[in-house]
Amino acid sequence: MKLYINAIGHYTPKEVIPNDYFKKMNGLDDEWIFKRTGIKTRVRSTEEENSNSMGIDAVKALATQYTGALEGVDLIVGATYSPYDTVLTLAHAVQREFELKGAKATTITSACSSFVNALEIAEMYIKAGKCQKALIVASECNSCYSNDVCSKSGHLWGDGAGCVVISAEKTNEKDPEIVDIISEGLGHIGQADESVYLRPANGKLEMPIGRDVFVNACTYMAKAVEDITLKNGITTDEIDYLIPHQANIRIMRNVASGLKIPEEKVVTNVDTLGNTGSASTVIGLSQIYSEVKSGSNVVFTVFGGGYSMGGVYVKF
Repeated sequence: MKLYINAIGHYTPKEVIPNDYFKKMNGLDDEWIFKRTGIKTRVRSTEEENSNSMGIDAVKALATQYTGALEGVDLIVGATYSPYDTVLTLAHAVQREFELKGAKATTITSACSSFVNALEIAEMYIKAGKCQKALIVASECNSCYSNDVCSKSGHLWGDGAGCVVISAEKTNEKDPEIVDIISEGLGHIGQADESVYLRPANGKLEMPIGRDVFVNACTYMAKAVEDITLKNGITTDEIDYLIPHQANIRIMRNVASGLKIPEEKVVTNVDTLGNTGSASTVIGLSQIYSEVKSGSNVVFTVFGGGYSMGGVYVKF
């Protein structure tokens, strides 16, 4: 059974926070931040926004562009590690807003690889015959859980959401095929238990051991690309767009360089949006979606705190 992306959309908040902001808050200047992260600005939600509302706004963008895309959706999978509500989850909030009656709804988290894992869950539901059409929504409100004044990582985070509708049917001749999805839990390696965490009852979003994250992200994001290309009989030379998790420009460049993928093939939004977590790759795909030519090979690669990795191969 083949799977196709029938519709895509994203939302990013309007408030833009420049690097100079952090000089006033915690002494980090523009040059220091940009050199180490590649980030010049990041976008932040307002007090009225949260991961549920941004996910809803991303779906509104999708529904506006693709008339009828939500008709027949019988599965909603939310993806977030920064939830607004753990009871009325992201998936349930979307279901309520768009009155998606009869649909299954669940929300999962695996840090920054959450969207890939949510996509894989939807794939399995469809292939098992338990649903026909799935809406996957990734949304992160990192600013709700970070502290600009004292945090060692507050300058990294951005907020945003992205979503796709997938099914086993082409609704448009240009609908790209999701050829393969892979994932792997890595909770047993490195300093996965302490390197990055979000403990709502005891602290906020922190990354105290960034070096361990950096080393393992470089290793396993490269491995995800190697694994999914080898499995599907293509080479890294045949990748037209590489969409890595937008954690840090140095990680992204390290991965691309090691795979001998030219920098111009790497989709980048971390420079203007910051690290938007699990939403970053689907936002990246949404941003370039209209310009991707038929026949193009697009590969996602992600690494999540905790740890976990994943990859997606999409054929246009």
